[in-house]
Amino acid sequence: MSDRFNADMLLDCYRQGVFPMADSREDMNLFLISPEIRGVLPLDEFHVPRRLRKTVRKDPYRVTIDQAFSRVMEGCAEGTADRPTTWINVPIQNLYSSLHKRGYAHSIECWDEDGDLVGGLYGVSLGAAFFGESMFSRATDASKIALVHLVARLIAGGYQLLDAQFHNPHLEQFGLIEMKKADFMKRLEAALSHEGDFYSSGTTGEDRLSGEGCLHLITQTS
Repeated sequence: MSDRFNADMLLDCYRQGVFPMADSREDMNLFLISPEIRGVLPLDEFHVPRRLRKTVRKDPYRVTIDQAFSRVMEGCAEGTADRPTTWINVPIQNLYSSLHKRGYAHSIECWDEDGDLVGGLYGVSLGAAFFGESMFSRATDASKIALVHLVARLIAGGYQLLDAQFHNPHLEQFGLIEMKKADFMKRLEAALSHEGDFYSSGTTGEDRLSGEGCLHLITQTS
């Protein structure tokens, strides 16, 4: 892809149901993807497994919003034993950092009692749609707790669509569904015609929603 590809073009891609990836972290090229089958996490049927609900209620981590976007992206880009390489390369990091500065990309962070970043996720917000990009975890359930906080925040903010991009066995426990591209585009068009408020339950900084508060919002909706 041309070096001229910029943040405005990236936003236009999202409006058309398209997103970028790279073959590996070391490959500086990007390519655009529009899956024929799309993974979606329904906000009105989001499922929090019983064991995780107990953990969420204990608030084991301090959860913040948009406090360490670059560090979350770096955490998502790190290789692990199960995933030795990722698709998040330097051009992707730069593009999404630009979106973050403009208020279109957000992160949710989980911190342990020592102040270490132990998990989080990031994604793109447009209209009443949120496009989940990636998550990472260095401590038990950290990324899952970040996801629960994200879903509660989206529900509170009037969002209509949480795009998970692909089928992911890890997300099946939360009620992930698959839909054809045409159906996804109808859902996307409807969501883009509305405006979600990512900060309705609190601005940048520490998330004012407790674990119990998150579960209450999710339960009310599902």
